[in-house]
Amino acid sequence: MDGGKPSLALVYQAVQALHHDPDPAGKERASLWLGELQRSMYAWEISDQLLQLQQDVESCYFAAQTMKMKIQTSFYELPPDSHNALRDSLLSHIQNLKGLSPIIVTQLALAIADLALQMASWKGCVHTLIEKYNGDVGSMPFLIEILTVLPEEVHSRSLRIGANRRTEIIEDLAYYSSTVVTLLASCVEKAGSSEKMLIKVFRCLGSWFNLGVLDGNFMASNQLPVVLFQVLQRDDTSTNLHEAAADCVCSALYAIENVEANVTLALQLFRGVLTLETAYHMAVAREDLDKVLNYCRIFTELCETFLETTVRSPGQGMGDLRTLELLLICAGHPQYEVVEISFNFWYRLGENLYKINDAGLHGVFRPYIQRLLHCLARHCQLEPDHEGVPEETDDFGEFRMRVSDLVKDVIFLVGSMECFSQLYSTLKDGNPPWVVTEAVLFIMAAIAKSVDPENNPTLLEVLQQVVMLPDGVHTAVRYTSIELVGEMSEVVDRNPRFLDPVLNYLMKGLREKPLASAAAKAIHNICSVCRDHMAQHFQGLLDIARSLDSFALSTEAAVGLLKGTALVLGRLPLDKIAECLGDLCAVQVAALKKLLAEESPNGRSADPTVWLDRLAVIFRHTNPIVENGQTHPCQKVIQEIWPVLSETLNAHQADNRIVERCCRCLRFAVRCVGKGSASLLQPLVTQMVSVYRVYPHSCFLYLGSILVDEYGMEEGCRQGLLDMLQALCMPTFQLLEQANGLLNHPDTVDDLFRLATRFVQRSPVTLLSSSIIVHIIQCAIAATSLDHRDANCSVMKFVRDLIHTGVANDHTEDFDLRKRLIGQAMEQHGQQLVTQLMHSCCFCLPPYTLPDIAEVLWEVMAFDRPTFCRWLESALKGLPKETSGGAVTVTHKQLTDFHKQVTSADECKQVCWAIREFTRLFR
Repeated sequence: MDGGKPSLALVYQAVQALHHDPDPAGKERASLWLGELQRSMYAWEISDQLLQLQQDVESCYFAAQTMKMKIQTSFYELPPDSHNALRDSLLSHIQNLKGLSPIIVTQLALAIADLALQMASWKGCVHTLIEKYNGDVGSMPFLIEILTVLPEEVHSRSLRIGANRRTEIIEDLAYYSSTVVTLLASCVEKAGSSEKMLIKVFRCLGSWFNLGVLDGNFMASNQLPVVLFQVLQRDDTSTNLHEAAADCVCSALYAIENVEANVTLALQLFRGVLTLETAYHMAVAREDLDKVLNYCRIFTELCETFLETTVRSPGQGMGDLRTLELLLICAGHPQYEVVEISFNFWYRLGENLYKINDAGLHGVFRPYIQRLLHCLARHCQLEPDHEGVPEETDDFGEFRMRVSDLVKDVIFLVGSMECFSQLYSTLKDGNPPWVVTEAVLFIMAAIAKSVDPENNPTLLEVLQQVVMLPDGVHTAVRYTSIELVGEMSEVVDRNPRFLDPVLNYLMKGLREKPLASAAAKAIHNICSVCRDHMAQHFQGLLDIARSLDSFALSTEAAVGLLKGTALVLGRLPLDKIAECLGDLCAVQVAALKKLLAEESPNGRSADPTVWLDRLAVIFRHTNPIVENGQTHPCQKVIQEIWPVLSETLNAHQADNRIVERCCRCLRFAVRCVGKGSASLLQPLVTQMVSVYRVYPHSCFLYLGSILVDEYGMEEGCRQGLLDMLQALCMPTFQLLEQANGLLNHPDTVDDLFRLATRFVQRSPVTLLSSSIIVHIIQCAIAATSLDHRDANCSVMKFVRDLIHTGVANDHTEDFDLRKRLIGQAMEQHGQQLVTQLMHSCCFCLPPYTLPDIAEVLWEVMAFDRPTFCRWLESALKGLPKETSGGAVTVTHKQLTDFHKQVTSADECKQVCWAIREFTRLFR
């Protein structure tokens, strides 16, 4: 918007294009232009004018949304003496536009709420709004809209109003909460049967419950909870009203989580929810799934709220076990979506009972869990007309995976063995339809691993029966039985006589397209657990690996089979390994060579990632036990493969995805043979550096960190590795110093500091004595404010480990030198580092990064506490003490308390707690 303020006509034109231009490119241009307008200073005035003119819904919506956005993100742009005028203007807009469109009213209500939260001079905003509009029926809908969004915005992420202001607001809202509830109750009286008004009232009430400021005793004596349950009990309540009432009851239940402090309201809600059972059955009879789901949400929230009471005093008072009966009634509903709502509660119940570990208490809840498992097994049944294998990626497949997880979590209450035996007996004694058999096998597979495999006749019998299943059974039954066999690999390991029949059964599955991937996964499991017994079958595994692509396998299953084969390969005698590894790699190497030889029409070689991934998994999992002094059996194979990998890397050097796969493959190759890859070091580093200059793929930095990890302790390699680091740093700094460089290349930041950290760990003096260290530290300080989980974590780890090398006296001869070098670095960068860290944690970074920041500050303090105290004081002085809305962000006392808490801390944990509390003042 450098060309000055655009005319209103131009803005209208852009808004029209955004909504009505038939050409997508026109829409896109309009969207970009309007986005730029919203970020400019002119947006305030233009939005105000558009709202005054009320030309059409689109332009008013754009203006209202812009107002909300500006107040949320750019409130500081306005001088304090304009705040009152803005408030009055917004209130007059919402009054004038109330009939135009509900979404415009919501945007304006949000703008008013966000303004009220930031404008410290607007005292008692709830009171002034109610006084101003209470008498006017026409203003009621937008007044309630403002009162609904106001509590919701208190914890909004986009408003950084700080903990002091937030506390002040919450106290203010708590003070006026009974006025709001009284207003809502009178609206209900006046509304009669107006459904729209009731929905608004329930939404508003729920919003105040969510903020946790309503007085329980006052609410219990109010008419509103009674009305809520009347609406939920009535059979003729519309879907929208029913949902609003259900949401409100759930919010109320959530708000009284601390039952003891809200006994009267808790009891009222508890009794109210128990009266809804008949209404639930009515909704089931009418096949009204929306209402059924609402009731189930309410019942689940009831159980969650009274969970501790139920576990502490089951069957007594509000620990009444009828609450669990309600959930089991829902679990009996034919639609699986209904029972799924309650999963979190059952999981939490299991967790609580597991911690308490009281056999008597477990006995009380066992029958409920048994009934739940019975319902879950039924819900897992496929449709009788289902063809082929069970789908794992559709909604029902995902539901079954969640069932499997839940069963694993609660099975201890019933006993894995009893449950497994019961399930098996239903198959053995009856002749159930295939859908029942498949579902039972599915649940058995979920708990198979938790059954003790020691001399367990039932497990052996199950294994025996499954591998003898006739070919004629339904494909889905065979599929799930293969999964069950894979889960029983421990049993096979204890009873090797079963290995042959199990492998034959799985091989049969491997040859059938729909079963191939499941069979491959099961073979992978057997290989992982029964490595020693599988050594004699290595030739068979090698045959499978050689003809992998003749089976209809998913990429994942093929890689899994190779992983299993590699795990077994590591158990062969050392003299056999080199030859067998060569055989295992030969197929992939031949395929890569073939791709390199074939020039495709566009001059590029075909995609080699499948083969690179397969080689990577082989190197990664071939881990033979090599004694000191013995040559690594894989060394020769990797030396032979290197030229092909090198050539593949060159051929695809511009393609980040393929280069990443090459680096991954090389990384596992180097890890596989460790020091045995020394002959590759020179050519590999030379190639990495020369490609990186042209195509700075961050995976080269990562590969560099692996090389430093393996060779950084070797005296003869240190200079070469430092040269590599310096050569890689130059293009990296150029990339990161561009506009938004750090933000646009978080992977490069992540990998650069992994590399630097490896240097600190393996050869700190080499790095600290080099000329590049200053630039790396400066880059680290700049990157501490980067909000990217992995990148930030790597930066913090580097700074922490770097300073720690000057703190940790490991009694090596270079400690004094390290300490002196760190001292020089701190003298140069310490103040800047501490200031930047404080700024980053207050304004740039999410709370999960705080423990990392605390560790860095802890190390700085451990290195030189007196100097750190001065640095921290100076950093704190630079923080803003007030918000742009005139609220106090941080008091002098809060600053001095924080300084004292950090500088007198005895352990890092205390520093972290202090930062956590302190940064809330700026969020």
